[in-house]
Amino acid sequence: MERIEHRACFGGWQDVYRHHSSTLGCDMQFAIYLPPQVADGPLPVLYWLSGLTCTEQNVITKAGAQRYAAEHGVIVVAPDTSPRGDAVADAEGYDLGKGAGFYLNATEQPWARHYRMHDYVAHELPALIEANFPVTGARGISGHSMGGHGALVIALRNPGRYRSVSAFSPIVAPSQVPWGQKAFTAYLGPDRSTWAAWDASALVAGAQERLPLLVDQGDADEFLQVQLQPQHLQQACAAAGHPLTLRLQPGYDHSYYFIASFIGEHIAHHAGALHG
Repeated sequence: MERIEHRACFGGWQDVYRHHSSTLGCDMQFAIYLPPQVADGPLPVLYWLSGLTCTEQNVITKAGAQRYAAEHGVIVVAPDTSPRGDAVADAEGYDLGKGAGFYLNATEQPWARHYRMHDYVAHELPALIEANFPVTGARGISGHSMGGHGALVIALRNPGRYRSVSAFSPIVAPSQVPWGQKAFTAYLGPDRSTWAAWDASALVAGAQERLPLLVDQGDADEFLQVQLQPQHLQQACAAAGHPLTLRLQPGYDHSYYFIASFIGEHIAHHAGALHG
């Protein structure tokens, strides 16, 4: 593991590391914000999953999360969104291949060899963080768009592993929208019965844990009607009795201006669970 960026920020350090991932079979980068409280002992970790086309850089440069992480004493870890490298399969377009890992474990070729982002985020990366940084073992998870989908799905698939979960503008029902249908067909194959295991709106029905879901969605989001459709998650949670706070924020779009406006509330939400 090699540190490749090290910058003072709100009394702590915003770092970026490179390491070889055995899960993904390639080198990966992740960002980690260490707030000033690490000098006094271990802290909980909030994992942030970014959206289509993004890397670990988007959230650390655009969201302003470090200020609130320092205020609440929370470490923030942000991995890349897909495997990388010359040997990794790719496709034309922004919504499949590199930058579009969808936080699942692919079963179809040529994707299955490297595209195992679920296992990387849920298992390999936390093991690496917990072996090398002053952390308590308490974990939260959040994300935006494709990363919001990833946060919800990974939390629902791994009961007991996270104390909190939230999402901005998530793809809540990928099986029912074009982004998800394209990715799932490529990564998982045409058998739609296999897709439900990676679809938050389908997973809540059988959730073994009633971890409350916090979702913020801008009502001026250009992708709201075609790609995001939060009503699917709302209906699924109502039917299953799963706790959901869905907030439609008037005037906000899909951008990091939206995330920056509410990231403080999300980090406060996670801190309340992680320090409890």
